[in-house]
Amino acid sequence: MKYIVIDPVIADLGFVKVYWYGVMYLLAFLSAYLLARYRIKSEVLWNTKHVDDIIFYGALGAVLGGRLGYLLFYNWSVFISNPLTFFNFQNGGMSFHGGFLGVLLAMVIFNKKYQFTFFQTTDFIAPLIPLGLGFGRIGNYINGELWGRVTDSSWGVLAPDQSGLWEKRFPTQLYEAFLEGFVLFCILWLFSNKKPQVMATSSLFLILYGIFRFIIEFVRAPDSHIGYLAFDWLTMGQLLSIPMIFIGIYLLIKSYRLEGRT
Repeated sequence: MKYIVIDPVIADLGFVKVYWYGVMYLLAFLSAYLLARYRIKSEVLWNTKHVDDIIFYGALGAVLGGRLGYLLFYNWSVFISNPLTFFNFQNGGMSFHGGFLGVLLAMVIFNKKYQFTFFQTTDFIAPLIPLGLGFGRIGNYINGELWGRVTDSSWGVLAPDQSGLWEKRFPTQLYEAFLEGFVLFCILWLFSNKKPQVMATSSLFLILYGIFRFIIEFVRAPDSHIGYLAFDWLTMGQLLSIPMIFIGIYLLIKSYRLEGRT
């Protein structure tokens, strides 16, 4: 199968350009908002005002944290030489792990306003996030970025690399959209519907996202300016996902120990 090159710009209105990637972010926030509005029908603690604010805070945290995380984790030399490159959003460069940390910080601010506990909030938002991640990966596919390694497998897609050379590559953006988006959403949504112990939904998100991302990184091409960090296979994405997995396991064990004491 050959990758169909899609213009990343949907429409050029003269004074502003509308990008597919930006539309995917809007779909991500819209899906989170609609899911949250649906979820509060069966929640006692949450109301529409909470949802409106948590989506606003979360969107700011995701965008600002995602941009800063990309520069810190993947493009430190450029950032340190010109910090104003942070505002150069039109040329891309977002990091999930940075966005994740940005959302956590935003939730701390949200909690101070509404007096929720940290894990009450993260348990509520965890099932809302995966579909947005899936939309983001579809945006990566449309942009023709973050391709997988060269392969002879029938799973491969004929696509250009960063130098413009067309080769058969794993469509890892679609793998991530499926696993980190659709599959993770289904698991967390069904799990959280059972009203598990506090912390359990948050920890399951950390564990499963970390595992899915770690596995896919084996067939995803590393960033050309970073390469492999160690062992000719360890990538920055894997290094950042490892703490998520272990923190998630720790929190899950702690969650069920607390349940056993109640």
